[in-house]
Amino acid sequence: MGLRQKTLFRIKNVELKKIDHPKKVSSYFGENTFSLETMQKHISKTTFEAFKAWMSEGKTINIKQADEIAAAMKDWAISKGATYYTHWFQPMTGLTAEKHDSFISMAGPGKVIEKFSGNKLIQGEPDASSFPSGGIRATFEARGYTAWDPSSPAFIIESALGKTLCIPTIFISYHGEALDKKLPLLRSDEALNKAATGLLKIFGRKDAQKVFSTCGPEQEYFLIDRNYYNLRQDLLLTGRTLVGAASPKGQQLEDQYFGTIKERVVNFMFEVAEEAYKLGIPVMTRHNEVAPHQYEFAPIFEESNLAADHNQLLMELMKKVALRHNLVCLLHEKPFAGINGSGKHLNWSLADNNGNNLLNPGETPEDNLQFLAVLAAVLRAVYLHGDLLRASVALAGNEHRLGANEAPPAIISVFLGEQLTSILDMIEKGAKSKVSKRDIIDLGIARLPKFNKDSTDRNRTSPFAFTGAKFEFRAVGSSQNIATAIAMINTIIAESLDYVADKVNKAKGSDFSTKVMQVIAQIVKETKDIRFEGNNYAEEWIKEAKKRGLPNVASTIDALKALTEKKNINLFERYKVFSKEELIARHHIWVHMYNLTLEIEANTLNEMVNASIVPAGYEYEKLLAGNLKKIVELLKEAKLKLDPAVISDQKEHLSDVVSKIYYVRRNTKELVKLLEKARGLDNDLRANLYFKELKPLMEHIRRHVDALECVVPDELWELPKYREMLFIK
Repeated sequence: MGLRQKTLFRIKNVELKKIDHPKKVSSYFGENTFSLETMQKHISKTTFEAFKAWMSEGKTINIKQADEIAAAMKDWAISKGATYYTHWFQPMTGLTAEKHDSFISMAGPGKVIEKFSGNKLIQGEPDASSFPSGGIRATFEARGYTAWDPSSPAFIIESALGKTLCIPTIFISYHGEALDKKLPLLRSDEALNKAATGLLKIFGRKDAQKVFSTCGPEQEYFLIDRNYYNLRQDLLLTGRTLVGAASPKGQQLEDQYFGTIKERVVNFMFEVAEEAYKLGIPVMTRHNEVAPHQYEFAPIFEESNLAADHNQLLMELMKKVALRHNLVCLLHEKPFAGINGSGKHLNWSLADNNGNNLLNPGETPEDNLQFLAVLAAVLRAVYLHGDLLRASVALAGNEHRLGANEAPPAIISVFLGEQLTSILDMIEKGAKSKVSKRDIIDLGIARLPKFNKDSTDRNRTSPFAFTGAKFEFRAVGSSQNIATAIAMINTIIAESLDYVADKVNKAKGSDFSTKVMQVIAQIVKETKDIRFEGNNYAEEWIKEAKKRGLPNVASTIDALKALTEKKNINLFERYKVFSKEELIARHHIWVHMYNLTLEIEANTLNEMVNASIVPAGYEYEKLLAGNLKKIVELLKEAKLKLDPAVISDQKEHLSDVVSKIYYVRRNTKELVKLLEKARGLDNDLRANLYFKELKPLMEHIRRHVDALECVVPDELWELPKYREMLFIK
């Protein structure tokens, strides 16, 4: 019995303590967060009002108030059992980072007290010189600084033996450049707020003091048994299977999607939700996804900055909790070839301080007119800056997923649905059209039809779809930090909102509605090519998109070029979201990370071929050769009577196995040569080489390995197979 087969008998559910009377979620939601409500209980009214003014008006608190908040935060954290604190930040690796410091301070020889000052709360210096900076930091000034982000509440992370207070922060260089994902997001929200409130004032909405983006990222993931995970070095090192033959049964019966959740998995989901609720993460939905052992969590909408923090925390929770259940949570975009990969549908919308959703058609003609103006701004933003949306989701893992008949293609387009499309067509042409009378709202303008208020999306192939009061950006990868995508969306829409406001102000005529309609009609006409209502997976759409001039950017390296284009640099500098240096740095970092990812995968594949796959093949080859030799000897010595086809069949099978091994080895040698060739190239040329030559070569090796897997006996093949990993009980 092989190691893989022995592992099968070790797989079992983790014994869990039964909960007879679970607590109401409302009784403990957010108990591990230093929320506004908690803060108010621990500090003076004056300091609390000053803190709220900082949040709403940008009036910075003074150091005395910072000290009071820091002391309250420390006392609260210690009362919860925390002994350390950390400035929790999000470097450009896409992950989170932290350096822990104790609350203790010397109070004399052999004595300590717990202290935490406003200075330590507001700023930290973790150095963190090894994080990628893209050339922003020189070696002699490589210090990095963290600065408190008070818009996201501090929280406590629990481990088996202790608790740590985590303070959400931005991460900047010595000269103030953004070294993280969070600061550009905060800047983009400022830009969006300024542009949106400016437009609303034109519509007479002076009560809107603040406008912000809201998000609800749907998080997809896979679960596999930890025993199998530990036997797969490709999963351990790269997060995806580099080889592996498809299981005879995959997702073709569609019996996984929204099916009954296995008890082992639902127990994991219960614990994730409980931990998430303690941290104030509003996990709302859980269900089976399309592929075997693929699942999804979806939260309630929150302000984008908080949603980004919560999604990072949720991913970390999922990975930690999975281990407690002897499972492993896989967040790679395509961990298993041949079945659907995982994305992170980013639901994005706009709200004001009065609770109004700017993408929700209202009950009055004025509200509907405002909705159409905002909608036109979104269309224009995507039409002009689809390259930036594509760049925001560019990474090695997503290359396997985008356009693979399971996810949006690499062509950026917008889906609005039949009702809205009909309305925009009428606006453009100035004619009427019949539409559904179900739950309709009169736009109040003579040449416009009535339309369905909840005109939601039914097209699951669109990369940027209107889904009723929100847009859903479906191209984000499951492992990605959503902050970058949100920052891109916020910025390009801020620019278009400003454009609409400027055009309305300059439009001729005395009637406000007519002027607005003129601007909307012109934008609708100019951006028509970005709208597509059909099947984004179809070959016909690829041809049609090319005719329309819409780019189809398959490679990460080509997508990331958008970050260095002059028009985009000017855009981000104008809205103070990224400087030129910050954009170029990100381009360098993400190209370099792409190269490193491919190199790790290629070297892992080479090692697997030589250490696991070929030796198993040789064992089977030896078995076949020995068997054939014995039969031939018996034919001569014992005068066996066999159909000549028997010998031919055995020879053919042996030849086939020998050939498969040869092709695996031959192509693996070419892989090593290609990696050697790449060493002398700069990052951009190397990335192009990897996309055009290395990736196809790895897939070629995989095809031969997978063919070998299908004939080598189970007892010789020690790598866990798809049919086992994807169908655990």
